[in-house]
Amino acid sequence: MKKIALIYAAFFLTCSVFAQQTGKVIEENTIGSKILGRSVKYTIYFPPDYDYSQRAYPVVYLLHGYTDDNTGWLQFGEINRYADKAILDGTIPPMIIVMPNGDSSWYINSYDGKEKYEDFFVKEFIPGIEQQYRIKSEKRYRGIAGLSMGGYGTMIYALKYPELFAAAAPLSAGIFGDEEMTMMPESQWSIIFAPLFGKNLKGKDRLNKAWYDNSVLSIIDKKNGADLNKVRYWIDCGDDDFLFNGNSLLHIALKKKLVKHEYRVRDGGHTWEYWRTGITDALKFIGESFHQ
Repeated sequence: MKKIALIYAAFFLTCSVFAQQTGKVIEENTIGSKILGRSVKYTIYFPPDYDYSQRAYPVVYLLHGYTDDNTGWLQFGEINRYADKAILDGTIPPMIIVMPNGDSSWYINSYDGKEKYEDFFVKEFIPGIEQQYRIKSEKRYRGIAGLSMGGYGTMIYALKYPELFAAAAPLSAGIFGDEEMTMMPESQWSIIFAPLFGKNLKGKDRLNKAWYDNSVLSIIDKKNGADLNKVRYWIDCGDDDFLFNGNSLLHIALKKKLVKHEYRVRDGGHTWEYWRTGITDALKFIGESFHQ
């Protein structure tokens, strides 16, 4: 009997140790929005010790790409596995990672006011999440990251709301220059960008107020270096990515304004393999911002 008892004790001890090394994930939860008039889904990752402590944690808002949803970073990016490993080996501090569903909003308000995702995210989502969970609700403990459309959203939020974020890490960000927008085929414009910036627009007519208010390169051009340096930036885009040009322009624009930032170009394209192999470095960069 003693031998059996010892076996059971060892088994439960092993399970306990394993559990403390593995974070917890809620794959689907919802938050109500008066601004949007609907509920919005989100996925959330908790560090391994969340259930065993009473402390509050820093937070990273991790944004998905176009045509994806809040589960993308979990299902394809395996964010829980990468975060668990990075926390366990001390590469990143324990942190909560929140992944909202952005649909195809590009995380901004549409030109006609029918979709106000940006207002929702800033005024309802961040406050709601940080009231519900044990999160340090201060700029210096809050970061933002994302891929493709989510990389664009990352830059938009960091540029427009530098008082909210300590660091931003856009991966393969969906950033376009004026020329790319004017030359974009109608089939692509009408599906992806017309709902955001205006329908039935061609050529330079697309460069309207709605566009310039939400053009990452235009916003940088209008800001001074001191304001831009209020957020730390980590920019990462593959050399074979179709968005490489826009990310290069982003790097150049920040350099011209003497904005401190890290710019990485690795071998790869617009793929989950690229983002999976880059997310740990991005989180490490953000995590360093949480330190004194």
